Amino acid sequence: MDAAERSPSAQGPAPGEAEHCSLALVNTEFELPGGPYEGLPDGAAAGRWLRERGLGPVGSVTQAELRRLRLLREATRAVFSAHIAGERPEGQALECFNDALAAAPGVRELAWSATGPQLAVRKSPGTRMEAVLTQLAEDGADLLTGALAAKLSACGAQGCTRLFIRSHAARRWCSDRCGNRVRAARHYAERERGAK
Repeated sequence: MDAAERSPSAQGPAPGEAEHCSLALVNTEFELPGGPYEGLPDGAAAGRWLRERGLGPVGSVTQAELRRLRLLREATRAVFSAHIAGERPEGQALECFNDALAAAPGVRELAWSATGPQLAVRKSPGTRMEAVLTQLAEDGADLLTGALAAKLSACGAQGCTRLFIRSHAARRWCSDRCGNRVRAARHYAERERGAK
């Protein structure tokens, strides 16, 4: 399997990525039987990925910002995986995740419009990357504490490490491609048993 076959476009987006940028972030790095995929190989790719998800007019990302984005990706994967396993995440992963939440927290304020009072959220000042990291962490926290938390799953295909949100109880794979690989492997194993 070459790099093109491991890319997210060949796999297709995992269910839930369009609604949750934190899940899409986690799935920018994954393993398949054919090898690893890195969707954030450099600052330019990271900037493009952020823009595609509407996370600000970020140009190229510096090496330090890329390192912070990858650390959040790793922490978010650890927190999501612990949730899926019904366990508590490691302290370091949870601390990194919470640090991102606190990097540029929103402050609730009362705003007045023509229709009257409304509760608004104003982001505290911070660097552009701090605001992005906070948005990603807030999205992850919303996913973990919201109605879809119980549907967060790891792909059941051997060797695939992508996470997804199950659209129905029977779904076990992040993509049709992974489901087809599992079914083909089962068929091959049954044929081999029948030949003996």
